[in-house]
Formats: sequence, C-alpha cells, structure tokens
Amino acid sequence: MLKDIFFKSLHIVAQYYKYAFVYYIIMKQAAFIATMLLLAIATSAQVNVQLRGTGENLAGKSVELYCYDDMLTMTEHRLDESTADSNGAFSLECYLTYPRLLFIQIEDYSQSFFAEPGRTYEIFLPYFRWEQDEERNVHFDPIALPLQFIGVPDDDINLQIMRFDAQVDSFLSENRVYFDPKFKPSRRWMDSLEHKVVHWEFGISNTFFERYATFSLAEMRYAMRFSSRKNMLERFINGRPVLYHDESYMRLLLSLMDGMVSMGTKKLPKWKLTEWVERRMYDVYIDSLGTDPLLQDEQLRELAALVAMKESYYDADYDRGGVRYMVQQIGSNSKFAEHRTLAQRLEESFHRAEQGETAPHFLLPDTNGTLVDLDSLAGKWIYLSFVRVGDPACLRELETMAFYRDSIYSMYNDVEFVSICCDRDPQKMHSFLKSGKRGPRCRWLWLHFDGDYRLLEHYGVVSYPTFLLINPEGRLHYSVTPPPASGILMHGPWEKPVPESTDPLQSPIQE
Repeated sequence: MLKDIFFKSLHIVAQYYKYAFVYYIIMKQAAFIATMLLLAIATSAQVNVQLRGTGENLAGKSVELYCYDDMLTMTEHRLDESTADSNGAFSLECYLTYPRLLFIQIEDYSQSFFAEPGRTYEIFLPYFRWEQDEERNVHFDPIALPLQFIGVPDDDINLQIMRFDAQVDSFLSENRVYFDPKFKPSRRWMDSLEHKVVHWEFGISNTFFERYATFSLAEMRYAMRFSSRKNMLERFINGRPVLYHDESYMRLLLSLMDGMVSMGTKKLPKWKLTEWVERRMYDVYIDSLGTDPLLQDEQLRELAALVAMKESYYDADYDRGGVRYMVQQIGSNSKFAEHRTLAQRLEESFHRAEQGETAPHFLLPDTNGTLVDLDSLAGKWIYLSFVRVGDPACLRELETMAFYRDSIYSMYNDVEFVSICCDRDPQKMHSFLKSGKRGPRCRWLWLHFDGDYRLLEHYGVVSYPTFLLINPEGRLHYSVTPPPASGILMHGPWEKPVPESTDPLQSPIQE
C-alpha cells in the first residue's frame, strides 16, 4: 500500500517537472522572440530623419552630416556619411529626439539647417566650383554650399527662421544709424524691434521657433549693451530649466557667462581664482562662486564653472594642470548628468590642444604613386608640412627648408622632411618638383593629400603652410610647431646634447 502511494507520488512529481521544463523552454523561446522584436523596433527607431539629395557635379564626393555635441566645447559629431554615386545622388539619415542644428559638409564647404524628428528632406546642389578653396581661405572666409531644399512644407522651422531673420535684417538696415556701435545705439529702437516682432507673421508658429526668436533678440540686446548681464540672467535664465539641447538658448547663456568668472569680479578677484585653481581647491572655488547672487542656483553655478575652466585653460595666468583637475572634479562629483558629459568633452578638447598627442595616421601616394605609411617613418623626427605649391608663403618656407636640408640630412640620419601637397590636382606637385627654380631643390619626401579632407581636419590644417613636428615615438612634439623661418631648423630638438668631458686634456684651452 505504502509502496504504491510512493510510486504514484514520484509519478506526479515527474509529470510536474516534465511540464515545468517544457513551460520553461517555451517561455525562454518567447522571451528570445520578444527581445528580437524589441531590437528590431529599436533599430528602426534609430532613424527618424532622412536626407536625399543630388548634385550636378557631385559624383564621387563624400557627403557628411554633422552636429555639435554641445555648444560649450563645439565638438563636432559625425552622424552619417555617404558617397555620391555617378549621378550625384546621395542619402543620409540620423535619429533626433528634438530639433537640432545640422551641417552638411562636402570637402571644405558646408551648409547648416535645422532638422526636425520625423522629417524627410529633399536636397539639390546646383553646379558648384569646388576649386574656390584654392583661391581664398574658406576656413576664415567661408563659402556656404548653395543647397536647395525641395518641397518644404509651410510649417518647416527653417522657413520661419528665414522669414524672421530677413525681417529683422531689413529693420536693422532701415534703421542702421540707431544700431551703429560707432554712435550711441538707441535702446528705444531695440524696444520697437521687439514690439514689431510680436505682430509679424512668420507662418505656423511652434515652441522651438518662439524660443529661437526670443533668445536671438535677447542676445542682440545684450551684445548692443541695452541690458546688463544681471538683468538678462534674471529675465531669461534664473529660475528656469536649463535647455542644454537648444542652440539659441545656449548661445545666449554662454554669451552671458563669457568672462563672468574667469576674469574675476569685485568680490572674487582674479588672483584668488588663479590661486585656488593652482592649489586645486575645488570646493573653495565652487562655494565661492555661490556668493554671487546670480549664481546661487547650483546648476548654473556649476555650468558657470565649466565655462570659466574652458576660458582659464587658454589664459596664461591660470595653471593648466589645475584647470584640468577642476574639470575632472566636476566630471566626478556633479549630480547633473549633462555636466558630467560636458566635463568629459572639455577634458578631451584640452588633450587635443596639447603636445604629446599621437600624430594621426596617414597613407598617401608619393610622386611615383607609391603609398607611404606614416608607420614606415617610425623612429625618426618628422618635420611635416602641409603646403600648396602656388602659394607665396609656402614657397618662402620651402626655400628655407631647402637651404637647411643638406646640412641636417648629413648630420642626422633620424630626421625626415615630409611635405604633403594639398593642391587638388597632383600634377601641380609633379610640375613644381621638376621645373622652376625652387622645386628641384626640395629633395625630400613629397606626398599628395589625395582628397583626404578628414586628414587635414585631424591635423588642424586651416591655412597654408602648416607645420608639425612628430617625435620618434610618433607623438606631436609641439602644440604649435614653429615654421622654418623661425630658425627651428638651426637648432632642432633632434640635436643630441654633447656630454661635458671630465678629462682636463680634452677641456677647452683657457686663455
């Protein structure tokens, strides 16, 4: 009897675990399927802005889509990249959670626009003269891409902003005497402009455009000194949420905080601030900022400190090591996620500006078409120059390099001159080196940049000539490398110090 009951009990338990195991397998499979569905949905949700475009002479060119990570560091973030096909067609896409200022970059040229989530933009680029960057410096005198947006709806924020900017510019032009800084600008006319904006029609309005108009006029009012910093902070900033993602808001906020802390105040003289930074007195620095009635809010106070650290890093009165320490402390201790991110980006931007960073890699063709790798020059001092062979400033520096070339090469076997020609047509480099008075004297390694504009960006090339010195460890020796005309080639860092002799027979003769 007991035996039968025992075996029946075992049978029931076995059946239970059998069904429980099957249930477990089914639920595990269901969970896997659900996870895959969620991943598919999440992947499709990562694209909600699309750009489709064509260009008349765009075939084969790289088209890039950028945005700023933030308005403090102005760090560029590449969202997407596309190469135009033989018909000049390209496609770009990204994911946005709110309207953002985006940039379309092609070679040295760009154009900006505001993109909204869920929109598709059709773009046309008419015939464009790409060689204009050889006629003038487009980094200092930019040339915008003449992009044409097709089929734009009436509620597009770019249309509203264009109408707003056009009417404001028209008003300023008609009344330029009252806004001219040479004379005493009239506050009454600024008030009149703000009053007119309220009654102007810009199409279907939305919150983003309203903020753009409000903060743009506020920035203008402050720049014209119609209102004080205190008045503007109390009117537009204090007691309101910080809109980190809104470009117009952050432009206004950063303009109000420009020099507000780093240059010192009546209560906090600059010498005290520099001392606290040098001695790494983070808590004292932050708490002292709170004595300013405008910075009693913890969030604004910390943001003002970040702005001050960016300014202080490039101020000779401040200790750079102390500035980096302060930024690290904000990144570690801040309870605001946005500030931790800003601190990290700010620290990264400091590193990019310092000597000792690894030189960006390149693989470029020489005069014979053979690809030369930067790694093949490892172990040498590389005096790297970015030049254009038709530029008078470049030719003068190349002459100086040619003058010192033979003596340096005969004395040091670990020094290499490398010139990267940035003319669009590589034939210009070949013609220069084979003919003329200067070219044949430039007997060192010549490479062509081969249309690699990203390489120029990585090396920070915004004018010609640009020089960089790479040490045998492959790192930038200077943050700003002197040109040949400075005399660097006479006594370069590659010179080995001569040890002092202790043998009196080899010491100089004393007269």
